[in-house]
Amino acid sequence: MMNKFATVLNIALAAVCGNATAAASLPDFSSATFLPGAAISNPYYPLLDNATKVYVSRDADGNPADEQFEFSRIGPGPTLLGVQTTNQRDRAFEGGLLVEDTFDYFAQDTVGNVWYFGEDVTNYVYDAGGNLLSTNSSSSWRAGVNGALPGFIMPTVPIVGQSYFQEFAVIDQAVDQGEITAIGLTIAFEGRSYSNAIQVFETSSVPGVLPGFKYYAAGIGLIGAEEHLDVNLQNPELTFGLISAVPEPSLAVLFGLGLAMIGAVARARRRGFANLQA
Repeated sequence: MMNKFATVLNIALAAVCGNATAAASLPDFSSATFLPGAAISNPYYPLLDNATKVYVSRDADGNPADEQFEFSRIGPGPTLLGVQTTNQRDRAFEGGLLVEDTFDYFAQDTVGNVWYFGEDVTNYVYDAGGNLLSTNSSSSWRAGVNGALPGFIMPTVPIVGQSYFQEFAVIDQAVDQGEITAIGLTIAFEGRSYSNAIQVFETSSVPGVLPGFKYYAAGIGLIGAEEHLDVNLQNPELTFGLISAVPEPSLAVLFGLGLAMIGAVARARRRGFANLQA
């Protein structure tokens, strides 16, 4: 499967890695195994129900801003590179207008890594009066098309310093990278405090894409984001926080997640997961 993309991959890595997050590695998709229809149950990226999660924004002074986005799991997605994916819808709004409507495709392998297989994007362009002018599909990509390969959206066990490609579609200009920069955080968004959260630094080698931080809580998933950072990676111009009702994970659920992570660590070690940290 991978030989088909070997030439494109070697050229693209040489072109991208110079500007990528330090030590970012491309996860080895050729050694990953998947079970058809397997649930995405990674504690930090669970896609287990169809509830819509809504995130609102605040400006640098903490005042409400006019941007928000929402995520909804909507069921099975396309089969890409032989893997049945799960489809998550991502809609972004500015000033009450829909500016992006995206279908993201994910799948979890048998050790618990959540892979990102692509996105079908519709961008909406308006004039100053809010009248729709046009649409486009900029930033769309699918694994297996134009030499694109999937990356991690969330590794099995987050480890500080772990850096990886989230997507690898050079021709389609989708080469985002993530790096685990903190774990075990207690952090608050929109008046709610979360424990056992992790921080992921996201960047891209594509010109014009600004770096930012995303925060994930065990048993919940994405809880907040900081965007448009300054040169010191501080003072975000926009901060997003989860506002939709999220049930507190029960002790039984958290205990189960703990056992799952212990088991995942053992399996990952047996499979040489540490090699992905390079």
